[in-house]
Amino acid sequence: MEEKDILQMIESLRNNEVEEIRVGKDDFLSFRSVLVKQSDFKHFRGIAEHGGNIRYRYLETARS
Repeated sequence: MEEKDILQMIESLRNNEVEEIRVGKDDFLSFRSVLVKQSDFKHFRGIAEHGGNIRYRYLETARS
């Protein structure tokens, strides 16, 4: 997964164009390396699924 694709996914989640995005375990490290650089990183919530896939949602209130 390329950085531009990841940024598009993050933007669509941030702008409520999609409710959640799914990231496969093979793309997790590249996705996370881009996600942690975002100024609103604490608004993203990752939910681990069986098999190593992650669902991300955007929260209105930042997590602690």
